[in-house]
Amino acid sequence: MPEGIEPGAPQQISITPLLRRLWPSPAENQVTAEEIAVAISHIFTDQLSPVQAGALLTCLHFTGWDRRADVIARCAQAMRDAAAPIDNDGLRRVVKARGKPEGQYEGGLPSSQFLSSLLTHAQCDIVGTGGDSHHTFNISTTSSILASSLLLLSKHGNRASTSKSGSADLLACTLPTAPNLQAITPENILRTYERTNYAFLFAPVFHPGMRYVAPIRKELGWRTIFNLLGPLANPVEALIEARLLGVARRDIGPVFADALRMSGAAKAMVVCGEEDLDEISCAGRTYCWMLKEKEVRADSAARDKETEVQHFTISAADFGLSAHALEDVSPGKEPHENAAILVSILQNRVPRDDPILEFVLMNTAALFVVSGLCEADTSDMGHGDDGNVIRERGPGGGRWKEGVRRARWAVESGEAWKQWTRFVDVSNSF
Repeated sequence: MPEGIEPGAPQQISITPLLRRLWPSPAENQVTAEEIAVAISHIFTDQLSPVQAGALLTCLHFTGWDRRADVIARCAQAMRDAAAPIDNDGLRRVVKARGKPEGQYEGGLPSSQFLSSLLTHAQCDIVGTGGDSHHTFNISTTSSILASSLLLLSKHGNRASTSKSGSADLLACTLPTAPNLQAITPENILRTYERTNYAFLFAPVFHPGMRYVAPIRKELGWRTIFNLLGPLANPVEALIEARLLGVARRDIGPVFADALRMSGAAKAMVVCGEEDLDEISCAGRTYCWMLKEKEVRADSAARDKETEVQHFTISAADFGLSAHALEDVSPGKEPHENAAILVSILQNRVPRDDPILEFVLMNTAALFVVSGLCEADTSDMGHGDDGNVIRERGPGGGRWKEGVRRARWAVESGEAWKQWTRFVDVSNSF
């Protein structure tokens, strides 16, 4: 054994031949997405030197190849493969037992991932890439809690990188009792979903290999492919049924939609507010790329399905809500102050026309629409539900106003607060 190498230390791998082909013309040198993904995978096992890892991220950034759909899809798969293992078969049984199918929602996990077109029961997710510079309130995090009133929800998040208050920062400050985010682990995720519809999967717990690239990203000083992979790296990806994903640049929208389609997603919507906002805008138009399955005739006796991407725009009026300037929903506050706003929303202590509440409602409504929940022609959500389904359709054929009706019920019935407190209790019980 070479001197200075500890027993069991990972063997270093050189990717110099790939780096030479990546710069300056990867296409001319016939570099493939698979080769890049294999190189990225070595980062998670600490087998690339910091210099080579930094060179790889730099080449991808300045050639623009880190913004190619095939590269994003393959590298996201590599990141998920390197995540801490989860008992997917066991989790599938729990989800199947607890999910409540309705409309075209099959009872799965709407979370910020949604790549399970082949599964009958899955979860849902709602997430943004971040980096939009608007510093709006934590919309996707709050919407994920509201959505757990009717969906099994998997929220994959981390501390802030481009704002004052990341999802984990926010939730760690909630009162009267904050959840123990680090207590939710691959080993107890099944027990979590046995007791609540909501789970927050703290990225450092589920992606331990990311610690090797963190200091490199910090020193590089520009956004890397990892800023784009996070939303596609939910650890329970195999069980995701539907996803709402926000991007902060319009040109990235169709790229993400294609990456999702390549990965097998069938229920998903990528959104970008026209202000370069990484969520559905309450101020102006929002560009949408929705993945939908359609039947195609394979032969005279059978039909097959394929996923297509539908592009359209929506605005607050399509949800039956008022438009609000971004400064009205951008408190720019510290985590504990934003946490107080979150709790006041969950406890139904804000006016029905509060700008931040309506901002949250439209994003929650969008996830309900994407999941297929709003396709139900009957409604029996529970106490306070009048059962009057709003069948009106808007852009993209979605029942956006029905989504808002259900999102309001989540707040006003107390169901969202109930699911949140259950998660808090579960996380503090481990």
